[in-house]
Amino acid sequence: MKRVSRSTIRLALLLASIAAISLLATASFAQESAPPAAAAPATSPPSTKPIPTMVQPPEPASKKAEDPDAALDRAVREAGNDRAALVRKLQQYLDRFPEAPRKTAVYRALVESCEQLNDSACALENAELLIANHPDDSEMMLVAVNLLEKRGDDESLTRAGGYLTRVIDRVEKTGPAEKSARISEQDWETQQSDVRLALYILRGKIEEKEKKTDEAAKDFATSYAIRPNALAAQHLAQLSELQKNFSKAVEYYLDAFVLPENGPGGAADRRLIRDNLGNVWREIHGSDAGLGDAILGAYDHTQPPVATPRAHDRNRDARDALSFTLRQLDGTALPLAPNRGKVVVLSFWATWCGPCRELEPLFADVAASYAGRSDVIFLAVNTDEDETRVKPFVDEQKWRLPVVFADGLDDFLRVLSLPTVIVLDHAGRISYRINGYQSEEFTERLSNAVDRSFAPINRRSP
Repeated sequence: MKRVSRSTIRLALLLASIAAISLLATASFAQESAPPAAAAPATSPPSTKPIPTMVQPPEPASKKAEDPDAALDRAVREAGNDRAALVRKLQQYLDRFPEAPRKTAVYRALVESCEQLNDSACALENAELLIANHPDDSEMMLVAVNLLEKRGDDESLTRAGGYLTRVIDRVEKTGPAEKSARISEQDWETQQSDVRLALYILRGKIEEKEKKTDEAAKDFATSYAIRPNALAAQHLAQLSELQKNFSKAVEYYLDAFVLPENGPGGAADRRLIRDNLGNVWREIHGSDAGLGDAILGAYDHTQPPVATPRAHDRNRDARDALSFTLRQLDGTALPLAPNRGKVVVLSFWATWCGPCRELEPLFADVAASYAGRSDVIFLAVNTDEDETRVKPFVDEQKWRLPVVFADGLDDFLRVLSLPTVIVLDHAGRISYRINGYQSEEFTERLSNAVDRSFAPINRRSP
């Protein structure tokens, strides 16, 4: 059965790292037996015959250089579930094999093991060793930033700021061309904005601790400009208050109070914001008079404009599959409701799905066998996030079937893997479903399922 998972799984747990190391290492350390060494004579009598060259016996297996993968496998097995033992074994392994091919995975496992043991010094040491070997590892740099920030001394904060600057520079230079084909450009831009927003807040907080007020204010302002958020507004308000700029502090406190408390950069302190807002307001106006109206005004100006409903949202109230209205590639609507009483055959696919490409010709052959019948419809239902890829792909592949966008129908029918083929019978019920596909007997099985789904009077004669 061929299928492609639609969910992305992130292996961040220690056990996953250990398992990856074990699987990639050699299964066992082979012990070899060596033949005994021949004893050389103490003296050689004079002879006119040439003296034969002595052949040295093979070196015993125990003295041979151990394969790094085999050694790693053995270290992990010997440590078992003891995290402290694992740290010792992996450190000893790196001492023996400083240039081991899997040292990146070993460093990562050490960082995670040390964090589980609450050994921040060990975790930081190995995180920075990994960064030294892989200077572009942004994820590990953020781990190091967190550990350094907890230390809190000047030298640690300086290093943390340096790592953050490297991460920010890399993110700022990343363009849409580097995004996954599985995500739309709009969703990619949203994700990038979330990351940038959070990174500038994090660097601003470190600069605050370093008493770099101007640099911190600039980073918080950058985060707020990317998208208004309560945490950046709270920090900007506090910095303005420290500088006795109470009017600016009130503006930021008002925004921080009405914006969502949680965001990509973390949670703002709503209670502290409220208390500080009241104090600064009274500092300016002498009382709380007018504060309520100011809060309402701040709420109005921070709300985003009403967005045009997405196609997915237009089907929000659909009560069954045939209540959906889908879009064709040219954007025209295709309501499924007129197909009530018919058999509806749906093949869910995506441009990045290899098995979907293998299935399509077979699916099209089945559809062709029902050509001319008005009581059955076949649709190729696309689930790509980036819809701009779909039409060029269909044109290039010269697909023969009508192609429509899923517009939420995949979620409604719980399509969790691709390809998925679903047959709705004449009553609109799911009469057949296959997740993934096997080329053997696919055509016959789908044809039989379609035949069984017709109203009794319309079924093919045996």
